[in-house]
Amino acid sequence: MKRGFFMKILIIDAQGGGMGRQLAASVKKEFPHVEITAVGTNALATANMLKAGPDHAATGENAVIVGCRNADLIIGPVGIAIADSMYGEITPAMAAAVGQSDVKKLLIPINHCNHIIVGVENTSMSNMLEAVVKELKKII
Repeated sequence: MKRGFFMKILIIDAQGGGMGRQLAASVKKEFPHVEITAVGTNALATANMLKAGPDHAATGENAVIVGCRNADLIIGPVGIAIADSMYGEITPAMAAAVGQSDVKKLLIPINHCNHIIVGVENTSMSNMLEAVVKELKKII
């Protein structure tokens, strides 16, 4: 892989990109040699994720589709795999790209937008991000 990176991680977020920003910052801090691409479904989400210092950033449906083809791992809220979720920001093509990708996906169970993950306890965002980093340590 380019520039000494050993794994390409795609972080996808929508709406304000706050979770994506926190994810990118946490992953970059723990794994500095991982290549992070942050893709927002809208410009605000991408701009917010850029504050965390990902290696690359892009916006929109085609960026999600291309990113899913090029990533070694995909991280984001569970809604990225559900068409029309996140108040309609996840298009059917985006959800299909995530779902059909052969790579491992770390999906964070956010219970809103009429998608409830039964059996998953509501917990704080910081606890969920810690769980993502813990899972990445097993993978990397």
